[in-house]
Amino acid sequence: MDTILGPLYTAVSWIIVQFHKLYSLVFDEDSGWAWGLSIVSLVILIRIALIPLFVKQIKATRNMQALQPKMKAIQERYKNDRQRQSEEMMKLYKETGTNPLSSCLPILAQSPFFLALYQVLNKIANNQSVGVLGSDLVKSAREAHIFGAPIAARFMDSADKVEALNAGLTDVRVVTVIMILLMSASQFYTQRQLMTKNVDLTVKTPFMQQQKMLMYVFPVIFAVFGINFPVGVLVYWLTTNVWTLGQQMYIIKRNPTPGSLAYKQRQEKLRAKGKLKEDPAEVEARKAVEAARAGRQQPKRMTKAQRQAAAAQAEAKKAEEQKAAEQKPSMTKEGSESSQAPRSRQQPKKKAGQRKGPQRPKHPSKK
Repeated sequence: MDTILGPLYTAVSWIIVQFHKLYSLVFDEDSGWAWGLSIVSLVILIRIALIPLFVKQIKATRNMQALQPKMKAIQERYKNDRQRQSEEMMKLYKETGTNPLSSCLPILAQSPFFLALYQVLNKIANNQSVGVLGSDLVKSAREAHIFGAPIAARFMDSADKVEALNAGLTDVRVVTVIMILLMSASQFYTQRQLMTKNVDLTVKTPFMQQQKMLMYVFPVIFAVFGINFPVGVLVYWLTTNVWTLGQQMYIIKRNPTPGSLAYKQRQEKLRAKGKLKEDPAEVEARKAVEAARAGRQQPKRMTKAQRQAAAAQAEAKKAEEQKAAEQKPSMTKEGSESSQAPRSRQQPKKKAGQRKGPQRPKHPSKK
């Protein structure tokens, strides 16, 4: 791995050293402030470079949300044919110009820098030169403390290893636990904000269930792996979580997903300020609904006696209707009998000798 990521080690260490020189003008060059702010600045620089990918991630996420009903229909239609299902999915992605991997681009692009920083801090903890960090800078960074915890220390380090870094085990564990909790909480709130404010809740899709599951899974993953991260890596990851949270809040406020809670709130604010151009038909329909609601009469409250009288009247009306329904079949039967009576009359008998049909003329007899 060192051979593959060697150039990245050099790049990450060089950026940290440049920021360290800048902050050494204000703070002590061996202090945790100089080295800690250098790591924070590294995060900010990386995240600024990743803004175009973040924009693509937002667009890809929205496209995936919009395609979820169609994707679900394809899965139901070809649930017994996996190959055809995959072909139809790829066809759908191609027609809509959607790439499912676009939502993972910022994480994938940031991962090499995270691994490089982890290895750089790991080598600093082992007192090894890395990249442009020589022995003097490694010693300075190794012994720099952030709130009493060395940058290279971990929660799982032994007491002897922590003492070698001129620190106490209690201080290291308190600082790392607080940072792990803040890191997990920021991750949870970021995901929760996305689920509650920037998702179209009118469409229930499997994508929403996946996002809801990740909202609880990611903080647990950070907590488990965080106990093995050096303090410097915790600073890096906490900073990138806070940056993501702020960036997402800005996007949700400025350009929320249509149909989401944030979108409705933004539409209401624009409408109140008169900056929203609405369709006249929608305005008339809304006014008609409001007028109907305003003119709707509320039912009057009745006393107990009035309620009893109304109930008795309803019972009497019901009894009359039932009686009329019972009499209706008998009347129908009588009417049918009377209609059949003329048919049963006997036809008058014909006189004897009367023939049916026209009579044939008699031939004259021959004389």
